[in-house]
Amino acid sequence: MTGNRIAIIVALIVVVLVAAAAFLYFWQIPAPQQQVERTLPDDRFPH
Repeated sequence: MTGNRIAIIVALIVVVLVAAAAFLYFWQIPAPQQQVERTLPDDRFPH
């Protein structure tokens, strides 16, 4: 009985991990719409 219960728990964990991986793979994350513009001082770069 205990081995059967452990097998079910392991199978559920595998299913949850596969479902989470599929969700992240197919999720269409929107690209950021705001433009970032920064001015870097010249002394930060070696001459």
